[in-house]
Amino acid sequence: MTQPRRHVNGTLLVLYLSLGGLAFATLQSLVAPALGTIARDLHANTSDASWVLTAYLLSASVLTPILGRLGDMVGKRKVLIGVLAILAAGTLLAALAPNLVVLIVARSLQGAAGAIMPLSIGLVRDALPRERVGVTVGLLSAIFGVGAGIGIVAAGPIVENLSWEWLFWLPLVLVVIALLGAVFGMPESSVRNPGHLDWGGALILSVSLVALLLAISKGREWGWGSAETVGLLALGVVAMIVFVLVERRTKEPLIDMKLMRIRGVWATDLVALILGFAMFGTFLLVPTLLELPAITGYGFGQSVSQAGLFLLPTVITMIIFGPLAGLLDRKFGPKVPLFIGAVVVAAGFVVPALSHGDLWEVVLSGLLTGAGIGLCFASMSNAIIESVPSAQTGEATSVNAIARTVGSSIGTAVIAAVIASHSTPRGLPTDDAFTLGFAVCAGVAVLAIIAALLVPPARRRHAEAVAAGVSDLPPEPDEIHLPHLSNR
Repeated sequence: MTQPRRHVNGTLLVLYLSLGGLAFATLQSLVAPALGTIARDLHANTSDASWVLTAYLLSASVLTPILGRLGDMVGKRKVLIGVLAILAAGTLLAALAPNLVVLIVARSLQGAAGAIMPLSIGLVRDALPRERVGVTVGLLSAIFGVGAGIGIVAAGPIVENLSWEWLFWLPLVLVVIALLGAVFGMPESSVRNPGHLDWGGALILSVSLVALLLAISKGREWGWGSAETVGLLALGVVAMIVFVLVERRTKEPLIDMKLMRIRGVWATDLVALILGFAMFGTFLLVPTLLELPAITGYGFGQSVSQAGLFLLPTVITMIIFGPLAGLLDRKFGPKVPLFIGAVVVAAGFVVPALSHGDLWEVVLSGLLTGAGIGLCFASMSNAIIESVPSAQTGEATSVNAIARTVGSSIGTAVIAAVIASHSTPRGLPTDDAFTLGFAVCAGVAVLAIIAALLVPPARRRHAEAVAAGVSDLPPEPDEIHLPHLSNR
C-alpha cells in the first residue's frame, strides 16, 4: 500500500543529500594522488600508506548493505543522520591524525558513509512526487561520479598550496552542512520494512567482501599467485556462496535473494560492476599519461595540478548528463539512457586506444567517458528503484553500490598491473601500457553495452518482479491499461 507523502521542500532535500554524497565520493578518491606526500609526512612507507585507501574501501563495502537495510527497517533519515555524524567524526579525526594508524582508523569511519547513496535514493523515492524522482535520482547518482572526479582534480592544488590535512578540512564543511540539513530540514520517510537485522548474514557477507577486496587491492603487491592472494580469493568466493545459501533460508535476510532474481536488478548490478572498473581505469590512466615527461615522446609533462585540470571536462559532462538521464528515463525508461551511456563510454576509450598523442584526444576521451558514466550511473539507480518495492530500496541499491565499489577495485588493480607490466627498467610506463590500458577499458565497456541490453524494458519490469515474488510494485503508467494487469 502506498504511503501518503508529506510535503517537503524538495530543493533543500536534494541540496543536503547532494552535499553528503559529494563529500563521501570526493573523500573516496581525494587521497589517492597525495599518498606519497602523506607517507612522507607520517614517516611511513608507500605500501603501508596504501591502507588509507584500502581501509576506506573495505569499510564502505561491509557497512553499506547493513546500514541500507537498517534504514529500510527503522527510518532512512534516522540512519542517514547517524551515518553523516560518523563521516564528520572520521573526517575530523583524519585532519588531526598524528600518525598513520590514526589516519587508517579515521578512514575506516569515513567508509561507513557508503550507505549515503542508498539512503538518499530511498528518501527521494519516498518523499518526492513520482514525476520528479527520475531526474532527482539522476542528479544524485551523477554526483557520486562527479565527486570521485573532483577528488582527483582537486588533490594536487590542495596539497601543493595548503597541506594534505586540508584534503579533509574542506570536505568536512560539506559534511557538517549536510548533517545539519538532515537534522533540522529533512522529514523522516513513512515507508518501513520492519524486522530484525540479520547479523549472521551480515558477518558472512563481511567476510566475503573483505577477503575479495583485500585480495584485489593487495594482489599486485603480494603477487597474484601468492598463497595470501589465492587463499583470500577462495575464501571470498566460498563465503559468498554460503551467504546466498543462508539468505535463501533466512526469514528476515539482510538481502532478499528474490530481488536478485529480478532481471532489472541483477543486470543493472552487472553494469555497475563493469562501469566501476571503467571509471577508475580512466582516473588512473589519464593522470599518469599527462604527468609523464614530454621527453618520452608520448607523455605531456604536466604537473599534478595541471593533469587534474584535464579531468574537469569529464566531471562537467557527468554533472550535465546525470539529470539528462532522468529526463530520458521519464520518457523511455532507464534502459535507453543506460544503453546509450554504455556505448558512449566504450567510444570514450576507443579514441585513446587508437591514438593518444595529442591533448585534444585525451580531452575528447574525457568528455565521452564523463557523459557516458553520467548517463549510466543515473540510469542504474532508476532501473533499481523501478524494479523493487519502496520498502526494499535500501538493500537493493546497497548491492548496486557494492558492485560499483568492487568494480572500481578490480579496475584499479588491473590497470595498475597493465602499467607495471609495460614499464621501462626505470619504472616509466611505456606507450604500449596506455594503448593496452585504454583498450582493456574499451573492451570492458563493450560488456557493459551487452549487460545494458539485458535490462528489461518498462513494459516487462513489473511482470518480472511479480514472477520473482516481489508483487507490491505499482505498475508503470503505460502498463495500467494492459489486460493482464487490469485487475491489480
